[in-house]
Amino acid sequence: MFLVEGNKIIKELPNSGYTISDLYSTAPELLDLDETSIQKILPAELRKISFLQNPKDSVAVCAIPAETKVLETNIQIVLDGIQDPGNLGTIIRLADWFGIEQIICSQDTVDLYNPKVIQATMGSFLRVNVVYLDIEDYLKKYQHPILGTDMDGDNIYKTDFPEKFSIIFGNEGNGIRPSTESLVNQMITIPRFGKHQSTESLNVSMSAGIILGEIFSKH
Repeated sequence: MFLVEGNKIIKELPNSGYTISDLYSTAPELLDLDETSIQKILPAELRKISFLQNPKDSVAVCAIPAETKVLETNIQIVLDGIQDPGNLGTIIRLADWFGIEQIICSQDTVDLYNPKVIQATMGSFLRVNVVYLDIEDYLKKYQHPILGTDMDGDNIYKTDFPEKFSIIFGNEGNGIRPSTESLVNQMITIPRFGKHQSTESLNVSMSAGIILGEIFSKH
């Protein structure tokens, strides 16, 4: 089971593939979910069960799906060892914004159902298929180009992106691990235009936003 917090996201749950087990709210009338029984609670009780410092209204307990199927998509994101919940949540949100339907995660990537990840997605986890598997085995069988992101790579602004491909973002501190990198067809990078060298690198979710924006400006 996992928690979904906030009326805005909870209202989207009935139209998703997730099942609500229990629902607690300080103001059930604001949820307007006829088919779901809502238990009214006090704000003090909500603070006890919420993962947020300042919870607003409602908490839903949902079932984690038994399995997630891998989809056939044109462009997909592959995450190799992302550890920060905020980064994963933001990347899922970016994928949703750009219409990317699937993210493949290494088995050591932070859990999708971590409360901080769910909150950071702002509901986008409902619309993006997130799958955890052995990414090396998966990529060995993958039939389309595989792009990797690194400080040393081809300039994204001079890169022609194929119609179908996977793009890999690596761990916040170590990047893409060597065994995964060996499967990459092309490395790409965001060139530095600033003259000062004090900024060593970009946050991985920030990099994802810039790179995805460039990819879709050309599609």
